[in-house]
Amino acid sequence: MDVLMLSRLQFAAATMFHFLFVPLTLGISVLIACMETAYARTGKDVYKRMAKFWGKLFLINFTLGVVTGITLEFQFGTNWSRYSAYVGDIFGSLLAIEATAAFFLESTFIGVWHFGWDKLSPRAHAISAWLVAGASNLSAVWILIANGFMQNPLGYEIRNGRAELTDFVAVITNPWAWNQFVHTVSASFCVATFFIMGISAWHLLRKQNVEFFQKSFRLALYVGMASTAIVVLQGHIHGNLVAKLQPAKLAAMEAHWETQTNAPMYLLQIPDEKGEKNLVEALPVPGLLSFLAYNDFNAEVKGLRDFPAADRPPVSITFLAFRVMVGIGTLMPLLMLFGLLKRDELTSYPLYLKAMIWAMPLPYLGMQAGWAVTEVGRQPWIVYGLMRTSDAVSPIAASQAGASLVAMVLLYTLLGAAGAYLMFTFARKGPVDA
Repeated sequence: MDVLMLSRLQFAAATMFHFLFVPLTLGISVLIACMETAYARTGKDVYKRMAKFWGKLFLINFTLGVVTGITLEFQFGTNWSRYSAYVGDIFGSLLAIEATAAFFLESTFIGVWHFGWDKLSPRAHAISAWLVAGASNLSAVWILIANGFMQNPLGYEIRNGRAELTDFVAVITNPWAWNQFVHTVSASFCVATFFIMGISAWHLLRKQNVEFFQKSFRLALYVGMASTAIVVLQGHIHGNLVAKLQPAKLAAMEAHWETQTNAPMYLLQIPDEKGEKNLVEALPVPGLLSFLAYNDFNAEVKGLRDFPAADRPPVSITFLAFRVMVGIGTLMPLLMLFGLLKRDELTSYPLYLKAMIWAMPLPYLGMQAGWAVTEVGRQPWIVYGLMRTSDAVSPIAASQAGASLVAMVLLYTLLGAAGAYLMFTFARKGPVDA
C-alpha cells in the first residue's frame, strides 16, 4: 500500500479508537453533574454514592480519551503536513482554542472534582462537576467547528497558495458544524445512557444494590429517551443539509445512480459500485428519498452518474455504514420505550434487563458508523471542494507510515485491554460505601 492509504488507515484507526471514549465523556459527565445536584439539593447519600461510582468509571474513560487524543492531533503534522500547511491558518486556530478554552478548564476541574469530596461543600462540588461537563461539551463545539470547516469551508480566501482566515464569525457559525454538534452530542448521551443502563441491568439481575441501580437506570432512561428522539429528528435535518451541500455523499448513502424527481427509496438494495448500478432493488417507496432529502416528494435528487468518477465517494462503505447507523437509531428508541413503560417494575422483566446488557455496544457502533458516513462520504476531498485527500498527505516514505501504524495499533491494543479490564473490574464491583 502507498503512503496515502497507510496514512488514511492510521488516521482512521486512531480516530475510531479515540472516539470510543469521547462520547461517553460528553454524556456521562452531564449525568454525573445531575447526580451531584440531586445530592446537593436533597442531601440523600444515594446520589453521592451514584456520583462517586459512575465518576470512577468516567475517570478511567477520560484518561484513555486524553492519551489517545494527543497522538491523533500529532498526525496532522506527521502524516498530513501538506493539509496543515494549506489550511492551518484556520484549522490550527480552532484546535488551539479548543485546548486553551475547553480542555484546560476540563482538566483543572476534574482534579478539583476528584480530590475535593472532603474539601468542598456539596454545592461547590456540584458546581465543579457542572464545569467539567460544560468544558467537555465546549471542547466538542470547537472540534466540530474544525470538522465543519472540512465539510463546508467558509470564511477564507486563497492567498499565497494557501487558505487564510478572513471571517472568523462565518467559521464559528457554520451551519454544518452546529447541526453536527447537536447530532453528535445527543448521540453521545445515548452512549452514556446505554452504558449506565447496561451496567445497572447487570446488577439488578443479581439483586445487588437494587435502589442504587434502579435510580441510575431510571435517570439514564429518561435522558436516553429524550436523546434518541433528538438524534432521529436532528438526523433528518442534517440529511437535508447533506443533500444541499454534499449531494454526492447523499447519492452514495442511498446508492442512487440516476437523477430523478419523485425519487424512491428502496428498502432492499445491493449496490454494484464497479458496474455503476444496483444488483438488487426491491420494495421501493415512491418519493421517499426526495422527501427525506428536500422535504418534497417531487424534488429532484441528483444521481451518482452525474458526478465525475473521480469526485464520487466510496459507495459501498458509505451505503453500508449509513444503514448500520439508521438501523441502530431505530432500535434504540424501541428499547428505551419499553423500559419507560416498565420503569417501576424492571426486576420483573429479566429478559429486558439481559437485552440492555447486550445493547450496550449499540450506540458505540451507531456513532462509529455515522462518522464513517461523514468522513468516507466526503472523499475524495479532505476539505470539501477545496483540497483533495491525495494532495494533503505528507511527503514521507510508505515504510515510515507503515511502521508507525503497526506500532500505534499495538500500543492502542494494550491501552484498550487495560481500559476494558479496569472498567469491567470497577463496574462489576459496584458502589463501595465510605
